[in-house]
Amino acid sequence: MRFKAICLIICSLFTAPKTEALEICGDLKQGELLLIKGANAKEIVISDNLQDKEYKVYDNGIALIALHRDAPPKVQLRVYNYADATTFYDLQIAPMKWDIQRVNGVAQHKVTPNKQHQKEINRELADVNKALTTRSDYNFWKQGFILPVDGRISGNFGNQRVFNGIPKNPHSGTDIAASAGTPVKASGSGKVVLSGKDYFYTGNMIIIDHGAGLQTIYAHLQKAVVKNGDEVKQGDIIGYVGQTGRAVGAHLHWGASLNGVRFRPHSLLNINDKRCKKMQENIWGNK
Repeated sequence: MRFKAICLIICSLFTAPKTEALEICGDLKQGELLLIKGANAKEIVISDNLQDKEYKVYDNGIALIALHRDAPPKVQLRVYNYADATTFYDLQIAPMKWDIQRVNGVAQHKVTPNKQHQKEINRELADVNKALTTRSDYNFWKQGFILPVDGRISGNFGNQRVFNGIPKNPHSGTDIAASAGTPVKASGSGKVVLSGKDYFYTGNMIIIDHGAGLQTIYAHLQKAVVKNGDEVKQGDIIGYVGQTGRAVGAHLHWGASLNGVRFRPHSLLNINDKRCKKMQENIWGNK
């Protein structure tokens, strides 16, 4: 009997359920949105020298993750599966060359705000932070995304701007130049979690929640035509291009955030059509 019991234990070690190979979909570059596919995964954590971020895995085994604008050359992916096993992967992240843009002619109080503007700034930061920490079970994001407005790209995600000679934080979205009054469409279906007015930096702004910790941002609007709590469909008009807040010329600032990480919004456009590759080994990256 003892010999039989030992045999059963040893055999179970070799017949334990294997972790299903994961797929990673998208470009392994700084500031990109990725899809992770794996039926056995229940939670995914991205770890780099900036922070650890946990990402939910949905019933279909899909998770969305975002690579930070300043992601290091290697980040670790930790996958926790339903067999109570953890698999580690090292992802090799390609660096991006960010441009430095010099913008002059901005009202000086928008570049170096004084104390009397701090109350306005605090209100803006609080409202935006609340909207971008929304966590819902919506699955609107699965329907995909479109460009919110047609126009010339006047500012790319990740670039750093120097306003009136003063360097500022890297650009957290993409600027699309268009005539004032041009309709702005909802890039994807979702629920409006912020429709704010007269913000110091972003002027009139809308934030839409698409579920999975994913939100899109529409700033510098002439006006918004939706309010907090409204449910919108992809393509619905939500506002009009303007020049409010800290803006030089009429344009739309289009941004995207996943789990509090800002990423290049254009990587939403092929969310259901990204090139995928299986992660067969514990150490994996670009070939």
